[in-house]
Amino acid sequence: MPSESSRILICRTDNIGDVVLTLPLAGFLKQHIPGVEVDMLCRAYAAPVARCSAFIDQALALEELDIERFFQEHEYDTVIFAFPHRALAAAARRAGVPNRVGSSHRLHHWWNCNRLAHFTRARSRLHEAQLNFALLKPLGMDHLPPLPEIVPLYGLRAPHGPDIAELFRPAPFNLVLHPKSNGNGREWPLARYTELAARLASDPGIAIWITGSRAEGELLAREAPALLASPNVRSLCGRYDLGGLVALIGMADGLIASGTGPLHISAALGRNTLGLFPPVQPIDIARWGALGANATSLCGARQCDTCTGAQACTCMAAISAAQVADVVLQWRDGSAARHADRFAEEP
Repeated sequence: MPSESSRILICRTDNIGDVVLTLPLAGFLKQHIPGVEVDMLCRAYAAPVARCSAFIDQALALEELDIERFFQEHEYDTVIFAFPHRALAAAARRAGVPNRVGSSHRLHHWWNCNRLAHFTRARSRLHEAQLNFALLKPLGMDHLPPLPEIVPLYGLRAPHGPDIAELFRPAPFNLVLHPKSNGNGREWPLARYTELAARLASDPGIAIWITGSRAEGELLAREAPALLASPNVRSLCGRYDLGGLVALIGMADGLIASGTGPLHISAALGRNTLGLFPPVQPIDIARWGALGANATSLCGARQCDTCTGAQACTCMAAISAAQVADVVLQWRDGSAARHADRFAEEP
């Protein structure tokens, strides 16, 4: 087991949501090994969210490293490959990192890693955040935390955004919709988002903000003009980088998305969060559901047999705008006091 003087690197070089769901590993290590240093290596576009965690000492960007020299220049005694990366694992071996942890289901880990974790993600019914803890077992930490135990371990804190505060100030309730997923998940149909906005338009106190990349904003303008034309809707697509998006989500009263990075950011920040998922393994709620103190998820009533993929998913369309609106209105009922308190506390 690592000691108080240990320097541990967690490598998670895939997507934003995966990085967020790996942060609890750092929180757990900090909780059980006082004084340990925990760094995270991720892709440059995901690094800003790792830097928002109180449990990450340093977030490093893969694209900014010289892989061959990296482990020689940093005195890590443990590296955990939460996402496999052949070149990084080989570099860690050549540099003589004492503990190199990887999944036994990657053949190159048998050569490059000397601490193998025997589990499979593909067939597991555990949540992704729980699965990551299997990587600690080769280090002598054999604990599978229940989901409520994981929630406090994100350590995620949103930066303050004065411009966002000004955007949000006029409305008592600010709702963020993140309709697209960069192709990483099954999406709720844009027509349903349009229906949702129409249902909420009768409450002038609800402001709806659409987030996404600039390209996604252009797609929405082409494929969902009625959504963007709703008087209660404003698009922020392409306006904020990831750090700004974390700040935006941190000040919002609620967020709705499918299984994508902003969903997990919102849940980790403790915001009201609703995830929309298909009842299809292994991309369902059990594996990827929103995990947070004020997070919940919805899926269709049953798995259908006619879906042809992410662009024509009857399962996702089966989640009605009325179901989602009911959740938002429950949030709205409890939001007035929080809104007043939040803006009273601004620096």
